[in-house]
Amino acid sequence: MYNPFSQTTADETNDEVLVRQAQQGSRQALEQLVVRHQGWIYNLAVRVVWYAHDAEDVTQEVLIKMITRIGSFKGDSRFRTWLYRIVVNHVIDMKRRDAESSELTFPAYEQMMARIEDRDIADEQTMGVDRSLLVEEAKIGCTMGMLLCLDRRQRLIFILGEVFGADSKVGAEIMRISPANFRQILSRARRDLYEFINNQCGFINEHGRCHCHRKAWAFIEDDTVEPGNLRFTPAHLKTVRDTAVARYDTLADAVEQQCAMVYRNHPFVDPPDITATLKQILGRDDVRLAMRLDT
Repeated sequence: MYNPFSQTTADETNDEVLVRQAQQGSRQALEQLVVRHQGWIYNLAVRVVWYAHDAEDVTQEVLIKMITRIGSFKGDSRFRTWLYRIVVNHVIDMKRRDAESSELTFPAYEQMMARIEDRDIADEQTMGVDRSLLVEEAKIGCTMGMLLCLDRRQRLIFILGEVFGADSKVGAEIMRISPANFRQILSRARRDLYEFINNQCGFINEHGRCHCHRKAWAFIEDDTVEPGNLRFTPAHLKTVRDTAVARYDTLADAVEQQCAMVYRNHPFVDPPDITATLKQILGRDDVRLAMRLDT
């Protein structure tokens, strides 16, 4: 699968070809660019905003910006750098989404989890879903929620560098910072997040305060986990590890390696098909005018 965050990729040439064709008026080339990148944008967005409906909105908003501004792309940088700078700028500047309604900190997250009652899952036959899937759904949702304790900039750098495997050169180009600064922010985000996980999470540390199988029922009761609509655990989903590039550095600590694998084993979630909606938007006079003005 095409990965825009690998340092070098032959498929990158295809991006440049599609961009030239799109700038010459090819709707098919534009749709191919959408299809190639919507999954990566969506998977970045869902890790920033948590809720699927918010991630879908963010993805659509970014793709509309790509479509209406593609005429301004001059080839001074790689297309992936240009596009994911749009993603980063949009995410940093956008209004707070539902899951970000209040600024979450690691101590607040710890207190929130401590208030959740420990209970065994009710008879799984009444759930219609295997208990193991419900526990896994709770684990992924909870560890993804921990990302909200990082500020948006840290979150973006962590997702790019630790989850998607972008090296510091690629990440720095996208974030408009130096490679050394990218590595420094990633290291700090990794340290804060993994220290919290190691102290809190019984999946990583058997002496941790919180155990997924004891919290899953509460997540079901408050609809964070929906047995009939599992977001993260259907068997057909790919993992980030299967899709992203190999890690570019070696973590020195075994606990850090375990924590990193928790995130790289998260699913690479299939995005909703946004092309149909974008086709409708492309047909609007205001969007066609914006595209012409940008050329």
